[in-house]
Order: sequence, then structure tokens, then C-alpha cells
Amino acid sequence: MINHLPAAIASLNPRSFLVKRQGRLLFEHYRDPLLASEPAIINSCTKSVLSALICIAIGQGLLPVPAVTPVTDFFPQLKADADIRKRDMTLQHLLTMTAGFRWDEFGGLNSFPRMTREANWIAHVLDQPLSDPPGTRMTYNSGVSQLLSAILAEAAGKSVARFAEDTLFRALGIEAYEWETDPQKIHTGGFGLRLRPADLLKLGELMLQKGVWNDTRLFPAELAALAVRPFAPASPPYEGEYGWHWWCRVFTKVNGGQDALPSSRDRKPVDYFYAQGFGGQFVYVVPEAELVAVVTQDSRKRKQPTLFAELIGPIVAGS
Repeated sequence: MINHLPAAIASLNPRSFLVKRQGRLLFEHYRDPLLASEPAIINSCTKSVLSALICIAIGQGLLPVPAVTPVTDFFPQLKADADIRKRDMTLQHLLTMTAGFRWDEFGGLNSFPRMTREANWIAHVLDQPLSDPPGTRMTYNSGVSQLLSAILAEAAGKSVARFAEDTLFRALGIEAYEWETDPQKIHTGGFGLRLRPADLLKLGELMLQKGVWNDTRLFPAELAALAVRPFAPASPPYEGEYGWHWWCRVFTKVNGGQDALPSSRDRKPVDYFYAQGFGGQFVYVVPEAELVAVVTQDSRKRKQPTLFAELIGPIVAGS
């Protein structure tokens, strides 16, 4: 099934495309060979790296159980907020983007660009009014990712980048990276990380292996499972469901190949999860197929269709 890929890549013309299955590299493509060694912006895939770091911190006892830990433990100023519902906000609500803040990433409110123009991003996010009670609706929000980055830095007693080096990057052999910070020098939780495509692939492999790398457990398997569990349906214009800063979807595999008119009994749902970043950055993980894939692009379109059906689905369908 791998033979179809060059034609698909030719039409897509990505910066890079890598597929690994059962530990074997099936395909590795770079628009320019130099791109293999160049850390590239991964945009919101940064969120999924942060998710792995949060799992590590929980596993080390640096952070408490997210589902029952109020955000006021880290930002006590919320106790004085006029909207008492903010006191019900938990760490898990931040991880699943169900905190309830009134936020429109790039739409009418233009919330994300507004945040990046503020002198204090954390204060700005905490000051936003609620549109929903915490836990009731997923709203895509890079502001809550910045709150998580601040929480992680406080819990670890070091910068997020240093914590990443000590607990994740060194273990995965990631040496080349760049990471932006906000005005308070807190590393950006929702974007701003640059990684090489092959290193981004390692993140997917780590999640496929449920927190284990080279026979060493970096975080508990139950946390790896929680991170990619669908907690809430995505709010339009986003699709699928959302976990702990990972997207979750289902692909319909037709047993026995791509039949033109398959019966319902031939259809088999296959769960997968993925990281997604602005401009067409993706890390796909298909546990059933033991497959991980990375796509990086440099599109300027805000809405990026998932490329799973075109590039990854045929491999899964043929398995």
C-alpha cells in the first residue's frame, strides 16, 4: 500500500512526510534534504508536547490529579473573581479546553492575537469572562495552554524548556529545538516550539508506546491513555473530539480492501489521535495499526483539513 504515497505527496508538496509502523520507517520524504536537520515551527502541535510534559509531571508527583484539582490552587486570584463559577475550574478543564472562558481563537473576538499583544498573558486569560460553566463545552483556546505552561513551570521549579530537556527531550534524543516565551519568560504552551520532523515523530511513538521509550517508562500508562481519551466534542469549526491537548477521531476501515459499495458489516471503526498545528502540521497515531506519521507544511490557510484519509487511511485500510 505504500506505493500510492509519492503521487499523493506530489500533489500536497509538504515540507516533510514520515511514516513509521511497528518500529520500521516506511516512508521519509523532505521537500529539500536540508529540512531533515532543521527545527521547524510546529505551531499548535506544541500543545501535545506540553500534554506529555504534564503527564510526566503528574507521574513524578509534581502535579496532582487533574480531575479534582482546582485551578485556584495555582491562581488564587480567581477566588476573588466576580464570577464564582471560576472557582469550579479544574486542571482537567484546562487540559480538555472545557474551562468555559469566552474565547474565539481567530474569529470575531480574535482572542489569540489579542493575548499576544498583552503585557501579561496569564493575567489577561484569567480575566476573560466565562461563556459556559466549566466542564460543559470545549472551546479551542491557546490561552489555557499558556496557563498550563505557567502551572508546569511553578510545579517543576524550573522553566518548561528545562523541564522538557531533563525529562523528555534528553530521553528521546532531541537536541535541536527552539521555544518562544511570553513577556514573563514563560514558555509558550500553545505554540512557538520548533522541532525537527524526525523528533516530532518520536513524540507520536512515545504516545503509541504509552509513555515508554527504549524500555524506560517516562510516565504511567494510565496517564498516556487519559491524555488521548475523548473527553469532549470539539466546538465548530473544529471536528472530532478533544482529550488532554490531543485530538481524537475515528477512521472507517473497509475490511478486505476499498470496496466501492461495502456493506455495513465490512466497515470497521479505527480510533486514532493526533496533534495538529496551524499551517498543516500533524502527528498521527493509530494504535491498532502500530503506526505513527508526521506531516509538516507551510500553508498560510487557517483551516487545515486533516490529511489522514488521503495519506494514512490507505495504509491502515490495507492492513
